[in-house]
Amino acid sequence: MSKDSQMLTGVMDATDDVIISGPSIYVYEAPVRLWHWGNALCITILAVTGYLIGSPLPSMPGEASDSFVFGYIRFAHFAAGQVLAVAFLARILWSFWGNKYSRQIFYLPVWDPKWWRGVKRELRWYLFLEHEPYKYIGHNPLAHTAMFLMFTLFNLGMIITGGALYSEGAGRDSLWAKAFGWVFAIWPNSMDVHTIHHLGMWVIVIFAFIHIYAAVREDIMSRQTMISTMISGERQFRDEREG
Repeated sequence: MSKDSQMLTGVMDATDDVIISGPSIYVYEAPVRLWHWGNALCITILAVTGYLIGSPLPSMPGEASDSFVFGYIRFAHFAAGQVLAVAFLARILWSFWGNKYSRQIFYLPVWDPKWWRGVKRELRWYLFLEHEPYKYIGHNPLAHTAMFLMFTLFNLGMIITGGALYSEGAGRDSLWAKAFGWVFAIWPNSMDVHTIHHLGMWVIVIFAFIHIYAAVREDIMSRQTMISTMISGERQFRDEREG
């Protein structure tokens, strides 16, 4: 059997050789799954409230203190941002304790030619130029790239710029200013930081739509579970040619 044929009947890691395995493999541990769904909720709240902060609703009639709508919007944004930041730090720590798939979103194996071939092959698959999918235990190389470049790096950037903007209200002597005040040494104009933070939000929103589309598409076309895997933790592989 050729190597390509093995890839179609077995499953593999993004940088490892083909692994012939059973119908399911435990991939994502409970902390990773909990972080994934909690992170999705935080991003949803942050995107909605962030948009409203950048494009406020029309003024409410009557005394502002009677409604406090914008205050609630800002509170929800700040609270969700702080939860996201703490959860991101916990996720980094778990990558040292968890299995190898828990570390995948924090680096790209750019030194591995096999990974680059996988990126090219997956790109062709997503462009409908390949007839058969490869089956991966963790993220496939293209998804791995998108997760690192469009999510992990931008998530970190949003935490840093968001912390810097929050420090303006907290004051120069606050812990927030001590932790994130250096951002204004790079961009002295606060409006520049606001703009970067706003653009970062749209990158993550676009990534979220691509991520959902890819997960649903692969669940249907690649004969391997995606959405249910992030619920149960187990990747299951199906092949209609069997049985």
